[in-house]
Amino acid sequence: MNSKTWIGKSRTSRWIRSAFCAAALASLLIGSVAIVEAADTYPSRPIRLVLPFPPGGATDLLGRLIGQKMAENLGQPFVPENRPGAAGNIGTEYASKQKPDGYTIVLGTMQAFVTSPHIYKNLKYDPIKDLVPITSVAEIPNVLVVRPTLPIKSLRELVDYARANPGKVNFGSGGIGGSGHLAGELLNNLAKIKLVHVPYKGANQAMTGVMGNEIDMVVIGTTASVPQIKAGKVRALAVLQSTRVPSLPDVPTAKEAGVDHYHITNWYGLFAPTGTPREIINKLNAEWGKVVAMPDVIAALGKTGTEPLSSTPEKFAEYIKMEYELWGKILKEAKISID
Repeated sequence: MNSKTWIGKSRTSRWIRSAFCAAALASLLIGSVAIVEAADTYPSRPIRLVLPFPPGGATDLLGRLIGQKMAENLGQPFVPENRPGAAGNIGTEYASKQKPDGYTIVLGTMQAFVTSPHIYKNLKYDPIKDLVPITSVAEIPNVLVVRPTLPIKSLRELVDYARANPGKVNFGSGGIGGSGHLAGELLNNLAKIKLVHVPYKGANQAMTGVMGNEIDMVVIGTTASVPQIKAGKVRALAVLQSTRVPSLPDVPTAKEAGVDHYHITNWYGLFAPTGTPREIINKLNAEWGKVVAMPDVIAALGKTGTEPLSSTPEKFAEYIKMEYELWGKILKEAKISID
């Protein structure tokens, strides 16, 4: 090979490398612009809001309110899609496997993101790796209620009776791994008693069981319990959070009723499949921040004792991690698992 030929090939190689680099840079810039444009024009079509529980329940009602208000703000419909089953796992799994373009989001629950990974041995999604937080949206306090014929008037009396009669007091729930189940196991853990778990197909069915004297007690959200408490169909012993619920001002907190550290609430948040552009996550987060400040939203949620929330994606992720570790210890000690 003579020097002239080598120089020519060298120049050609440099030209090819330069052209390649220029094309790569252009592609990168175009991709970046496309993402920005996608965020600027997002949403340009309807958004699916996956609701991992059946129609008519607290999750469904909350999700439809969220969808309605977000649609008003963003100018595109939020189409509710109920995909119930396995304590919210089926709908959450489905959402985790959708295209990460911002057009499928899910209303996630404490169960699906915090407790299911510890309970279900064959869970088909990883809530930390497969989904990213958008924002927290609400928290529904739990209330411990007992059947009206049970001769117990306070949480302290319930604990004393259960301690004196191990295995003779039962509690219902909406299924293994749900918040009602966990609340009963947490009371067992804290008070060193032995309440017997009776799972139902749903929390509303468990509440019906209490009202019909089939079971002794249930821990359930205020959305479903406040009307029944006020009608005298069940007796409320305590709310399981640090402050009293405005819709039940005469019902003490668990701490006031004699059991410290007995806190468990039903929290909800919006999540998107991992890989969803951060600009879209930020846009949805900002829009929810506007919605949650609306007086009519605050009033509508307040009627059921639901507390509206919002947060940055990072703060919400930190909270989920804290809850995940806390319940992991409790569930391990209680030896709760599902194959």
